[in-house]
Amino acid sequence: MGHHHHHDDQHDHGHDHAGDLSVPDRELEPGELNRRSLMRRAGLLGAAAMAAGAVATPAAAATTRHPGREPRHGYQWLAGDHHIHTQHSSDGYYRVVDHVRHANAYGLDWMVITDHGGVAHARIGVEKVNPDIVQAREAFEDVLIFQGLEWNIPAAEHATVFVHPGRNEVAVLKEFENAYDGTVKNAGDGTPANEALAVAGIAFLGEQVRRRRIPDALFFANHPARRGVDSPHEIRAWRDSDPSIAVGFEGAPGHQAAGIKAPLGPGSGRGFYSGSPSAASFPGYPVESYRTFGGFDWMTSTVGGLWDSLLAEGKPWWITANSDAHQVYGDTAQRGPNSDFEANGRYNDPVYGQPTQVTAGDFWPGFYSRTNVGAEDFSYAAVMRGLRAGRVWVDHGNLIKGLDVRARAAGHRSEPGITLGDTLTVRKGTPIELVIEIDLAAEPNWAQFVPVLARVDVIQGEVTGPAANPDVFTTPATKVIKSFEVTPGAKGSIRFVYGLGPVDRPIYLRVRGTDGKRSEVGLLGPGVDPAGPKMDVLGDADPWLDLWFYSNPLWVRPRG
Repeated sequence: MGHHHHHDDQHDHGHDHAGDLSVPDRELEPGELNRRSLMRRAGLLGAAAMAAGAVATPAAAATTRHPGREPRHGYQWLAGDHHIHTQHSSDGYYRVVDHVRHANAYGLDWMVITDHGGVAHARIGVEKVNPDIVQAREAFEDVLIFQGLEWNIPAAEHATVFVHPGRNEVAVLKEFENAYDGTVKNAGDGTPANEALAVAGIAFLGEQVRRRRIPDALFFANHPARRGVDSPHEIRAWRDSDPSIAVGFEGAPGHQAAGIKAPLGPGSGRGFYSGSPSAASFPGYPVESYRTFGGFDWMTSTVGGLWDSLLAEGKPWWITANSDAHQVYGDTAQRGPNSDFEANGRYNDPVYGQPTQVTAGDFWPGFYSRTNVGAEDFSYAAVMRGLRAGRVWVDHGNLIKGLDVRARAAGHRSEPGITLGDTLTVRKGTPIELVIEIDLAAEPNWAQFVPVLARVDVIQGEVTGPAANPDVFTTPATKVIKSFEVTPGAKGSIRFVYGLGPVDRPIYLRVRGTDGKRSEVGLLGPGVDPAGPKMDVLGDADPWLDLWFYSNPLWVRPRG
């Protein structure tokens, strides 16, 4: 039995019409409509339709669910989070659906479940979390929910690894974890053999994509400077092992509530960046690298620092921002009674009503940090393509509503130019201009105030080619070249145009912005960064009082 609708005679009621685009949405059975939505999000509808002789248009897979997500210059900017833990993590609490429900409420369009790699997770956890993810995908059609894991990188820190949904998503993640996880393989020490195992793990993921066992896979290194164990040469080796898989690291870590002053908060460092060098740390890193700056990792926040040294090689390497949600600040959750994680691979469902957790350092996904991705449509494949392409900007506290950054030949106002992650190729000596359009915050964020953008900085670096020393973490030709003050009281959208003049060498450009509440001279001096983010105070760093956004770079390459 079920609901029946009148269709044209050529459509058989006994046939599932979900993949037949000649049948409009309004004429589908509820179950068929749900399956069509799932197919669209998985990027499968176009292939199914073409096999039937029809063609799916980009508009068919698009959504305008959130204000500000309307397509702009061909891309829909979708907010997400790729670092989230559930009851299937050894230090997690929540169900998958708890995170999805909150992410949906706080405006996220996509998210990745990344439970900790380890012996129990490798044995049974990957399989056990999958039905929860599948059920959440069916219940929340307007959130793309990836399955991944937090990889214990051999010889290094952690990383997000995730795959495109499909019939082999569990099998590939399980094989990967059992063969390459640093904890499972007892490969945590910083030896050449363990470093090689990490490179082999990334190569394995690329091979699974090429063999078409899975449609796609991505890697992002997590909290890279927290313990100082991700050396520059390891980061370069991950990137170079398969640049289609290893594409970036967290520019800003999760755990942003950890800096809230005790007794109202944990009284630690933002991101729980509160440590110091150890025997396992890379010896070249300065002591400042173990702290955050405006909530951002030292590798990203230092103009002319490690991130810029990677970009100066002319190779893609992108940043993200995430929640790293384990236990949420201000929540009352406790793990379910009689839990046995080692035996069951998960904790029992959480219970509530206990004392408020003021020592927890996390926010719900979407509550504070966002990774905004330029996607051609609302699908898993489009989000992954956008991340790989570097069409990404990140922000804290909803500092701004939207960002569009473009480079073009000066005076060519009818041309849209190229956007984040792209390369503008021009004749040598062509004058170039950078166009920055920002939609200002108009509504209160989740801390219930309307953020005010005070300043926007343009950062330029020269592309100098592969590093002679793989452990270099500075580049001398990168600096802030222009700062724009935002007119107090500005509303709606603002626009800045900066003329770079004739370009005779390859360069990259990136943009950041701030509420202006905490700035200081950057670590490499006033000639490089006269007013950068200030080092966060250990034990007293309210994340809501120091908001920044960062864009990924775009490139300009002259020819002739």
